[in-house]
Amino acid sequence: METANIIPYLLSGISLALTAVASPGPFQAYLISQTLKNGWRQTLIASLSPLISDGPIILLTLLVLTRVPEIFLRGIQIVGGALLLYFAWRTWRAYQGFDSSSLLNREPGSQNLKEAALVNALSPGPWIFWSLIAGPILLEGWRISPWFGFAFLLGFYATMVLGLATFILILGTARELGSKFTHMLLGVSTVILLFFGLYQIYTGIFS
Repeated sequence: METANIIPYLLSGISLALTAVASPGPFQAYLISQTLKNGWRQTLIASLSPLISDGPIILLTLLVLTRVPEIFLRGIQIVGGALLLYFAWRTWRAYQGFDSSSLLNREPGSQNLKEAALVNALSPGPWIFWSLIAGPILLEGWRISPWFGFAFLLGFYATMVLGLATFILILGTARELGSKFTHMLLGVSTVILLFFGLYQIYTGIFS
């Protein structure tokens, strides 16, 4: 195995992860709402959620690469959209009943991890990403050498976890700017969750 040949797969994983972290979507909207409600310390563990949710997604998409039935992705979109609407409603309740002391009522970090993994698994993005973009790169590298495939996964998930953790820490800093600012951002995150929820349901039914 030549080290020079493995570097492109490592860099591919890093660059794709940076793109995924920076792209707005349902998962990022969920992280925003949870960080604002519970603080960065309780939400930080959610940065590990792709390590939980992506395993089954990768296995399924690689087994049937580019052959995932359209009805399957539509079902994922509709169920994920309904889940986002539930989180939008929950965030709206936090917005309506907001006061400074409510910042002390935090959900356990383990719940944030489970919910974040569920949101990620029920978003169409990871399924499309692994079936059309990352999956072929992983298979190509794995066929050359399992180490190439491992380098791609290492670069991707190390960057993904660190990127999500940084995103949560930045949001946590915004939360510390004061209760009024946090209250406003809770309202904004409610609208974002509502938009993505309705959008996923709409595209799942009519696309």
